[in-house]
Amino acid sequence: MTTPLTQKTGRRKEAVARVRLRPGTGTITINARAFDNYFTSATHRQIVMEPLRLLDAQQTYDVDATIEGGGVAGQAGALRLGISRALVEVDEGSRPALKRAGLLTRDARKKETKKYGLKKARKAPQYSKR
Repeated sequence: MTTPLTQKTGRRKEAVARVRLRPGTGTITINARAFDNYFTSATHRQIVMEPLRLLDAQQTYDVDATIEGGGVAGQAGALRLGISRALVEVDEGSRPALKRAGLLTRDARKKETKKYGLKKARKAPQYSKR
């Protein structure tokens, strides 16, 4: 396998994506699986492709990613951030366009922790007067 042009990390919720970007034909491989096979939802595929589509670089780079943790939506967001960061490292001139689109900002929202005495983070047990 050829050496990566750049390697970056993206995170969202509990998901962590390690992204390797190489010059190529636009092939995306995630955990040794095909892109369409890994993300079956068209919405998640669109989220992942957003930085490449914005820079018109769909056929320019091959993306090889390893994703761990989280659910499908979190993994798609983590991969999008990783691809955006890798594209900026390859070409610093792409930074303003990606920044304007909000693709370089890490989404810090996570699941709120459960509190003692409650059923979930905020859901309280049913009140009983007697």
